[in-house]
Amino acid sequence: MTKAAHKPDRSEMIRVDQAGEFGATRIYAGQLAVMGDRGPHSAEIRAMAEQEQGHRAEFDALMAARGVRPTVLQPFWHAAGFALGAGTALIGPEAAMACTAAIETEIDEHYTRQLEDLEKSGDDPELADMIARFRDDEREHRDAAFAAGAEKAPAYPLLSAAIRLGCRAAIRLSEKI
Repeated sequence: MTKAAHKPDRSEMIRVDQAGEFGATRIYAGQLAVMGDRGPHSAEIRAMAEQEQGHRAEFDALMAARGVRPTVLQPFWHAAGFALGAGTALIGPEAAMACTAAIETEIDEHYTRQLEDLEKSGDDPELADMIARFRDDEREHRDAAFAAGAEKAPAYPLLSAAIRLGCRAAIRLSEKI
């Protein structure tokens, strides 16, 4: 098989992206569990959560169609995502928005790197289309979080940096494990 004819295995890419969308749904679930329906930004968080659920459903279907296994860390992401969401919401509405801004900043960068790879190879237009659409949604979430006062959160630079570091670690782990 020539190099041009070789189609890379995209299992890691699909696995990590599904894990990220799963984690996002858990973060928003934690935030909403603390904030309820009447908290500041609850309606916006609920709308973001619904978009993330749609993203996850598309990745779940793609995983099933392509026989990609989920990350074995999914039970951990289930608990950790909820805890992160609840913890930031307990700090306050701005901290919940800081969490969203930090996560979505990392996901924007992550999806952009993936899109560059997919566009360069041209080998998986279905996956490239999904990632491009989802990246646009994630950018909207990030921008909405900043507009809602993310940078007013207590110790914002530290909180944002810690969440972004955790997100990068979760991405690396979920690709392989």
